[in-house]
Amino acid sequence: MDFFMKLPRNPREFALFMAIVSVLSVNVLAPLITCFEVGFSLGAWTSVLRVIPFVWLSVITLVLLTHKPAEWLTSKIVDKDDSFNAHITVNIMCSVLLMSAVLTIVGAWIGERRISAEPIQFFFYRWPRNFALAFAVEALFAQPIARAVLLRLHQYKDDAISYI
Repeated sequence: MDFFMKLPRNPREFALFMAIVSVLSVNVLAPLITCFEVGFSLGAWTSVLRVIPFVWLSVITLVLLTHKPAEWLTSKIVDKDDSFNAHITVNIMCSVLLMSAVLTIVGAWIGERRISAEPIQFFFYRWPRNFALAFAVEALFAQPIARAVLLRLHQYKDDAISYI
C-alpha cells in the first residue's frame, strides 16, 4: 500500500516529486557542501545563491539520467518481497551514489564557474563527505517531505473519487 500511496503514480506526479526533492536538496546541500569547502560565512552562502539555479538544472538532468540505472541497481540489492522502507532506503542510496559521484565534480565546476582538474584530483577526499551529506538530506529530509506530499495528494484524490 505504501508503494501506491507514497510514490508517484504517473509522469505528472513524478515531476512533482522530483521538483520537491530537488529544490529541497539543492537548497540545503549546495550551501552546506560549499561552506565545508571554503568555510562557513555569509559571503560563501551568498556566492552559492548565485549558482543554485545552474546546480538545480544539473541535478534535474542527472536525476533523469540516473533514474533507470538506480532502479536497476536497487533491484539487484533488494528482493521484491522486502519492505517499502528497505526499497526506499536502498533506492536513495543507489541514486545518491550515482549522483554524488558526478556532482562532486560537476558541482565544483559550476560553483567555481570554470572547468579544472582540481575536483577530479581531490575526488576521493570530497566524495565520501558529499555522499554522506546527500544521503542524510535525501533520506531524512527531502524524500520524506515529498512522499508526505504525495500521500496527501493521493488521499485527496482517492477521497474525491469515493464521493462520486
